[in-house]
Amino acid sequence: MTRFVLTRLVLLVIGLFVASALIFTTLRVLPGDVAQVIAGTDSTPEQVQAIRVSLGLDRPLPAQYVDWIGGILHGDLGRSMLTGSSVTDQLLQKAQVTVPLALLSLLIALVISIPLGILSAIKHRGAAGAAMSMSSQAIAAIPVVWAGMILVAVFAVTLHWFPPQGFPRAGWDEPARALYALLLPALTIGVVEGAVLLRFIRSAALEAMGQDYVRTAAAKGLTRTRALITHGLPNVALTVVSVLALQIAGLLVGAVIIEQLFNLPGIGRMLVADVGNRDLEKVQGEILAMTGLVLVIGTAVDILARVIDPRQRESAA
Repeated sequence: MTRFVLTRLVLLVIGLFVASALIFTTLRVLPGDVAQVIAGTDSTPEQVQAIRVSLGLDRPLPAQYVDWIGGILHGDLGRSMLTGSSVTDQLLQKAQVTVPLALLSLLIALVISIPLGILSAIKHRGAAGAAMSMSSQAIAAIPVVWAGMILVAVFAVTLHWFPPQGFPRAGWDEPARALYALLLPALTIGVVEGAVLLRFIRSAALEAMGQDYVRTAAAKGLTRTRALITHGLPNVALTVVSVLALQIAGLLVGAVIIEQLFNLPGIGRMLVADVGNRDLEKVQGEILAMTGLVLVIGTAVDILARVIDPRQRESAA
């Protein structure tokens, strides 16, 4: 187990290094010039070049990359080329919206998918199971922005249950208002992601119901539902854990879109604005932070899956 954990940690470091190189290189080949953006449309070539020199953009790309990585190793993701503000500080500030949104979305997805996925498997031969299966497939196919527009039209515009947009200026100093503002965006992401997760849970539960130990438990007098819950849930839990890494990536992508739709001051909205402004230093720090989060969660999920499933430990041994 120790060797597996160390291997995963080494792969995590390698993955972060490769991701940083790809992010840095990709952003440098995009069209546009941040120095021109800062100087304005009426600037002279000499003024633009002076800004490039002051920002270090005239230096060789390998030197710029080494400086950036050196700062990251000291906990510094760089500074905005436009405002000079710390990227790390900006990320921590915006994360106060994005992280609760992602966690609340994940909670909603799990609350929807786990019981309905198991129920859909138990009732798979009946009309209820078929209806849940078809509904989950239909909902999973809906783009998250369409789902958001539908929910806004129904629950915000028509029923007036939720605010259509915005986040309180006081932020989490007013926790009730802040949570209320995030409920509809989180519901938008959670319903779509929950439908995707439901299909995996249903398949895992159906597979577990066909295992000998579940059939044996049922033969000893347990109902099919109780046999599945008592003896088959570990397999279902393993599927949930394995899929969560992919779901987290989907939640982050969904958050970028939903923050635009609901006018939330989170990381996704900030990232879109910084891309438009060609603030390379800030954009590369934001993308690397989000990529690193996905890689860290994926590594944690792999380790947790090994802990949950003794068969993986035995095969490794």
